[in-house]
Amino acid sequence: MEPIRIAVAGAAGRMGRHIVRCAANDGECVIVGAVESRGHVSIGRDAGFGVDPVGVAITDDWSTSLSRAEAVIDFTSPAASVDIAERAADAGIVHVIGTTGFSKEQEARVAAAAQNAVIIKSGNMSRGANLVAALVRYAARILRDFDVQVVEMHHREKKDAPSGTALMLGRAAVDSCADRTSDVMDPARDVGFASLRGGTVVGEHKVIFAGPHERVIFEHVAEDRSIFARGAIAAAKWGRGQRSGLYSMSDVLGL
Repeated sequence: MEPIRIAVAGAAGRMGRHIVRCAANDGECVIVGAVESRGHVSIGRDAGFGVDPVGVAITDDWSTSLSRAEAVIDFTSPAASVDIAERAADAGIVHVIGTTGFSKEQEARVAAAAQNAVIIKSGNMSRGANLVAALVRYAARILRDFDVQVVEMHHREKKDAPSGTALMLGRAAVDSCADRTSDVMDPARDVGFASLRGGTVVGEHKVIFAGPHERVIFEHVAEDRSIFARGAIAAAKWGRGQRSGLYSMSDVLGL
């Protein structure tokens, strides 16, 4: 199979740079677009930022970038991701969304775009975090009388709280049949959240089931953002050839 042609949204951002580097080193991928918002200071620079040039300049030209791509990978902002979802649907390409913090109205617009495109959306793109969510989902069926608390910590610049991963884990504890692509939680049982912000922490999540005289704890620690980049790239590859619809990393991983 030919390498998948990938465009990276927010290519100059913290996650965008990781995605560019991981895709450039993946023999099954070709970077064909690196996009930033109009007027961004990085426009015109090579997307490798001098560390390892990739031969693709950052641009604000969405139309050209998406017309060349089979998939766009997007860790930007909720408003930008909604716009990209609609552009990707018009272009008929796969859209991988790692953005979190969506409102209900924004969730609805993404779902509407998924009627005409493959959209893979998850609060966390790493294999390990999604495995933890599957284990939490299983534990919740058995430990129905236990209290559930989710504790998460991220770097000081993280904007949304609780994090998308924390909400994903909370939903897993609430209902094994919950919509795992949504950031909006409507729990049938109480789940407590504690969010910590500080330093340069990539991401730490702990789910605590506290019962009579015993506790069961599931934990995931992210040590490098490349785990999210590699997961997103795997999702883009998986999405090529799928039918239009809204999917999650659980679908990609067969969980």
